[in-house]
Amino acid sequence: MTSLSPGSADALLFDLGRVVLDIDFSKAIACWAGHAGCEPEAIVARYVRDEAYRLHEVGKISDEDYFSSLRSSLGISISDVQFLEGWNAIFAGEMPGIAELLPRAARQMPVYAFSNTNRPHVDYFSREYADVLGHFRELYLSSSIGLRKPDAEAFDHVVAAMGVPASRIVFFDDLAENIEGARARGLTTVHVTSHHDVGVALKALGI
Repeated sequence: MTSLSPGSADALLFDLGRVVLDIDFSKAIACWAGHAGCEPEAIVARYVRDEAYRLHEVGKISDEDYFSSLRSSLGISISDVQFLEGWNAIFAGEMPGIAELLPRAARQMPVYAFSNTNRPHVDYFSREYADVLGHFRELYLSSSIGLRKPDAEAFDHVVAAMGVPASRIVFFDDLAENIEGARARGLTTVHVTSHHDVGVALKALGI
C-alpha cells in the first residue's frame, strides 16, 4: 500500500467489482451450464476475456453481438435472455463493511467510482445497489466513456473529469494491472486484496 496520511488526498476513486460490490463469476458459469445442459467445467475451460469482451466493455458492440460471440466460443446454444440471466448473476452483494465506510468517507471528501463494466451490468447494479452507489459523486464507467482501465487515456480522462490533481486522488482497485496503470498516471493507489484494505487505508487518511 502506498504511504497515506491525513491531508494527503482531496478525492477518493473506487473500482466497483471486489472493492464495493462482491463478484462471483462462478454463478454465471453455473447458470449457463444449467441452461445448456453441460458441466460448468466445460464452460470454464473455454471462457476467455477476449476482444469481443473488451469491445462490449467500451460500448462498441451490442449485448446481442457479445452473447453471439459467447455462443460460438463456449459452444453452447442458449438464448440471449439465458445469457443475460447468468451475466447478471455474478453480483454477490456488497463487500463487507463498505456500506459503513463509503458514507463516512463521503462526508469528508468527494468519492467517485471508475469501473470497467458493460451496459447490462450497469443497468443491473444501478437498480440493485442504488443505496451504496448513491454515495458516489460520479461513476465513470467504461461502457459510457468508451475507455477502460488500465489504459493511460482512461485514467487521464477520469482525472480531468474529476478536476483534482492526480497526485491528490487515492485510487482503490483489486487488480494489479489497474493499480500499475493508475500509478503510472500519477495517482496514489491502494491495491485491495482483502475486504479490510479499504478501511485500513481510510484510517491512515484520517477518515
